[in-house]
Amino acid sequence: MKRFRRHGQESQRDRLKQELFQFNKAIEHGFPHQPSALGYSPSLQLLAIGTRSGAIKLYGAPGVEFMGLHDENAAVTQVHFMPHQVELVTLLDDNSLHMWTLRGHKGLSELLEIGRFTLTGPPGAPPSVTRVTAVLAHTSGELLLLGTEGGHVFIVEVPGFRELEERNISLDQVAASVPDDYIGRRNLEHVEALQENPINPNQVVIGYGRGLMVIWDLEKRCAIQHIPATQQLESVWWTEDGSYILSSHSDGSYCRWMVGGEDVNDEEEKSDIPYGHFPCKLPSVKVVLAFSGGMPRASYGDRHCITVIHSKTHVALDFTSRIIDFFVIRDGLQHTGDPSALVVLVEEELVVIDLQTDCWPVIQTPYLVPLHSSAITCSHHVSAIPLKLWERVIAAGELQNTHYSKKPWPITGGQNLAPDPPQRDLLLTGHEDGTVHFWDASGVCLYPLYKLSTAGVFHTDADPNDNMNQGAEGEWPPFRKVGCFDPYSDDPRLGIQKIHLCKYSGYLTVAGTAGQILVLELNDEAAEQTVEAKVVDLLQGQEGFRWKGHTRLDVREEPVLFPPGFQPFALVQCQPPAVVTALTLHSEWKLVAFGTSHGFGLYDYQQKNTVLIKCTLNPSDQLAMEGPLSRVKSIKKSLRQSFRRIRRSRVVSGLQEANARLEAELAEMELAPVQRKIEARSSDDSFTGLVRTLYFADTFLSDSSHNTPSLWAGTNGGCVFAYMLRLPPVEHRADEPVTAQPAKEIQLMHRAPVVGIVVLDGHGAPLPEPLEVAHDLARSPDMQGSHQLLVISEEQFKVFTLPKVSAKMKLKLTAVDGSRVRRVGVAWFCSSRTEDYGESGLVVLTNQGDVHVVSLPHVKMQVQYPCIRREDVSGIASCVFTKHGQGFYLISPSEFERFSLSTCYLVEPRCLVEAPLHSGSSSQRRSQPDGFKLLTVTHRLGFFFLEAEDHNVFRLFKMYREGSDVFDSIKS
Repeated sequence: MKRFRRHGQESQRDRLKQELFQFNKAIEHGFPHQPSALGYSPSLQLLAIGTRSGAIKLYGAPGVEFMGLHDENAAVTQVHFMPHQVELVTLLDDNSLHMWTLRGHKGLSELLEIGRFTLTGPPGAPPSVTRVTAVLAHTSGELLLLGTEGGHVFIVEVPGFRELEERNISLDQVAASVPDDYIGRRNLEHVEALQENPINPNQVVIGYGRGLMVIWDLEKRCAIQHIPATQQLESVWWTEDGSYILSSHSDGSYCRWMVGGEDVNDEEEKSDIPYGHFPCKLPSVKVVLAFSGGMPRASYGDRHCITVIHSKTHVALDFTSRIIDFFVIRDGLQHTGDPSALVVLVEEELVVIDLQTDCWPVIQTPYLVPLHSSAITCSHHVSAIPLKLWERVIAAGELQNTHYSKKPWPITGGQNLAPDPPQRDLLLTGHEDGTVHFWDASGVCLYPLYKLSTAGVFHTDADPNDNMNQGAEGEWPPFRKVGCFDPYSDDPRLGIQKIHLCKYSGYLTVAGTAGQILVLELNDEAAEQTVEAKVVDLLQGQEGFRWKGHTRLDVREEPVLFPPGFQPFALVQCQPPAVVTALTLHSEWKLVAFGTSHGFGLYDYQQKNTVLIKCTLNPSDQLAMEGPLSRVKSIKKSLRQSFRRIRRSRVVSGLQEANARLEAELAEMELAPVQRKIEARSSDDSFTGLVRTLYFADTFLSDSSHNTPSLWAGTNGGCVFAYMLRLPPVEHRADEPVTAQPAKEIQLMHRAPVVGIVVLDGHGAPLPEPLEVAHDLARSPDMQGSHQLLVISEEQFKVFTLPKVSAKMKLKLTAVDGSRVRRVGVAWFCSSRTEDYGESGLVVLTNQGDVHVVSLPHVKMQVQYPCIRREDVSGIASCVFTKHGQGFYLISPSEFERFSLSTCYLVEPRCLVEAPLHSGSSSQRRSQPDGFKLLTVTHRLGFFFLEAEDHNVFRLFKMYREGSDVFDSIKS
């Protein structure tokens, strides 16, 4: 009987887990790390980006996103869409080719790899013979032309990757048709470029590295024209009317050649050298001429430029990082009209230029925004934002974006079928340059709403006269800075370390690297005001301590004009100016609590008074007096001075990244390595006084009949401090002081760092957030039953009764493999089957990268999922949980991975891409109408019967009745 009952309980528990918990890695937000290739399909209106890690990502209209990952750990070097189809081909640096398709499944599209291929040469041939250097996806949709390092062109039939040996173009065939005087002068080298004649698909131009270009007839299998250029070839473009070929060369020149029946002379028809004889890459378009490079190395060797010329307008767009590739979007149904936008992929961002508006402004991107425009130092998520606050934040952000183009986003492929987000969510990211970015995290696209800068409050090392964004008037080349990526920080002390936003009151508090805590409020109008610093001595005059780290930031004494948005009105400066390690805000009580490696304090931002100061520094902890920036301060200062007035090259960026990594390592020194078992830690360990968590609660501390406001603080040495707070009545709140009285102190036996504190009410539910009950968004906490205190250390979860603070129960994370809690949050999990049922739970991330859900108030392990690689220390350190069971963590400096533990709250792309209908193309025999794969086509009594992959015959029949070109090509 007992066994049966236990089995029944387990089955019920398993069913409950299925209703509440489900792990999904849903989407990646941000800009792909280390992009290496760019592709674009005019017919699908889709953009593709390949990366050095072997990922391939597709983007269309906002919300339309796909991702694939090659099995090979190799960089994607080229991406080519098959014309007028839903397939694309990728080339990796291991010389393998891969075919991908967007296949329809249950009304949605999914990106699938459907084939791979590697060229094989004759036995004994060197690898260069088959090393692919250029790829041409033929407009027939059935052929790939592969130019190689050995000078050969292989022709492969797709999607089956069958090599058509009889149609291959060997180097010997080409050399035999070239005039002897040209061959005698030079070796042709590799195939640099392949381009198809826009008006005659049977003709392709083969461009060789040494300069020769050969127009080859695929049907007649012979050369019909030679263009004997003498300079090293960089790229080739065939004009849309088929009458000219444009080529770019290594000396910085681009040339125009007439296409005719006979070979042209040695002298090119028209040659231009915009910036002198220097390297240049050139794709060209009908009206606008755009090319990359061509800058004199001696003067502009560190610039990353694309020059755009239209009529008399000539601009050198100066980007913030190395250019990967670019393309132009045209108007018109056939995408052959005037250029409308220039899309540029650089190493750290995607920039889109509006070519139809005067001055060619940038179009703001709805996705692929560089989250790391300045290095991310912390994150904070706020769920269910009230509409009024949401609209005010958006309005403040729109005032910052007046320099953007008004044109809509030009890449519009696919359909976003995801339902509207159930609520408005904000993700706030703090950055090394002292900015806080507000992102719309409600749906698939992480969209920028507003940027707050705190640097204006302080005097920094920045030189206001050092304007590197614009060139001098009349300068040649006419440079114009574009892009927002700028990892350079004028002063690393500005870095934001902690953020807390109250969504009900509009109060925001941010804390930084140099012990600064700013309290801000949302204002719809610009305001000029002085922000005075309240200095708080956390050492409280203790003798024998000398701070060896960085100095505090100098606050501006004069009034500062703050734009509409969040404006600072109070500033607390900790002494010593160490990194702020904990921060919390209670907007109903008008209090802010903050902590560093030396202690914690409580600040009344209504009266601008300090309420409480507590020193937690261990007398033997000298390491806490050095500061994380002390070891890298000198090199950073040297860098700032040395590179102040020169271009911020990749070398500087590399050093900055290295320094940032060093800072992160120093800041994480208190996080011990993986241990085999839990052992008591010595009180002499470093950083035992570091404050890890702060928590406000209205609960029972003195007796079980009188609840009182309280502040709780947990340290790295396993100590918990509790203070009773006395708040004056509302009518006297502005006059009478807030007081704090020590109430309780807990020392955990093993001295494990305290990473979280939660008070549970009489029903075992976590206390609501400040003002949440006042806004009718949560029920009032139960104050009749006894409260419980849950202390989460790195090694266990321990429950104490209140007010006696006696141990009630505990759950050890593990005593075997050394798992330790790194992040913890409280989340609400709704049932997927019963709308009115849900449970609160603790979401826990360990140093092993596992995510656990722990039940409340019984503290039982519910589920465990592997989430982050245990070696990914920065990913684990960056994780932030939401109130509804989701989470974000950095998978690279520029990308967040979003995951969900809830069956009800899951944000993921749900989109459909349909095959384009393109009349007159033989590729229609393989196209998939409306995203469906045709399985059978039969003919009975003059009727065509078609069966689709998902048996959606009615849509297909409707297309047939409406005279779809697809069915015309099937009948033919």
